[in-house]
Amino acid sequence: MRPRFIDLGAKDTRSGFGVGLLEAAQRDSRIVALSADLMGSVKMEAFAKHFPERFFQAGVSEANMIGVAAGLATTGLIPFVGTFANFATGRVYDQIRQSVCYSKKNVKIAASHAGLTLGEDGATHQMLEDIGMMRGLPEMTVISPCDFNQTRLATLAAAQWEGPVYLRFGRPVVPNFTPADDPSFEIGKVQVLLSGTDGVIFATGHMVWHALQASYALEEKGLSIAVVNVHTLKPVDEMGILSWLEQTPVIVTAEEHQVHNGLGDIISHISTKYRPRFVERVAVQDTFGESGKPDELLQKYGLTAHHIIAAVERAIQRK
Repeated sequence: MRPRFIDLGAKDTRSGFGVGLLEAAQRDSRIVALSADLMGSVKMEAFAKHFPERFFQAGVSEANMIGVAAGLATTGLIPFVGTFANFATGRVYDQIRQSVCYSKKNVKIAASHAGLTLGEDGATHQMLEDIGMMRGLPEMTVISPCDFNQTRLATLAAAQWEGPVYLRFGRPVVPNFTPADDPSFEIGKVQVLLSGTDGVIFATGHMVWHALQASYALEEKGLSIAVVNVHTLKPVDEMGILSWLEQTPVIVTAEEHQVHNGLGDIISHISTKYRPRFVERVAVQDTFGESGKPDELLQKYGLTAHHIIAAVERAIQRK
């Protein structure tokens, strides 16, 4: 009997970051936090209240914030910088590359409001290219947790991880379905949520919940489809992914990101390297987003359980 994941109480993943950041800071006095005038949006208020001497408001000056964080890291501190994903990557890519990654500074980049589900703020704020951008940087670790509880755990783990980390999470309230202190979460390792023999769905971030719902619906059609949560997109768990490429004939990926340079490319690369297979991808198809309600945007851009089901069925037809 396969487990049935249920919503333990929907929450926004950015709040998981806020809780995790405060908890990490209570454990380690070296942790400091910087905000680019978005303390409330990135849920840094509790940290600032409890540790005002360790909180720095950089204002609308993201490039300077990254430089300051890099400087603080040289003193042995562990800086967490928080802003929206589009500002945390596109606006400051050069500073991250030169000041953080090149010298392997121990800076943690907390990127909220990623993906389409930022919603009404529209295309200019819906960052859909960030996974590819950050994965391309030497020394950078990239984590995309699936819910509130996992974002808290990812934040705690990032605080203990040596070197640059990009932590991706979002604004909308989404199902919270993983255990609060899940022992199976580990940076650099995939997480098998459901086993299956007919196919596998590799998913990351908010799309993990949709992948689970797709698998349950396909089970009613007589199909046994595994769901693997690829929360760490770099360093990628090649052997963990390869084991599923070898076990199952049908491969589908699901991500709230551009179809290029994200999870789909990761799985395709590993498949090409070790076990060539056709990979069906559920992702944003090389286009910008638009303003709208998160659920409506997921539907329009093909990022729902229904679309994952269709992708599995297409992959079955091709095998």
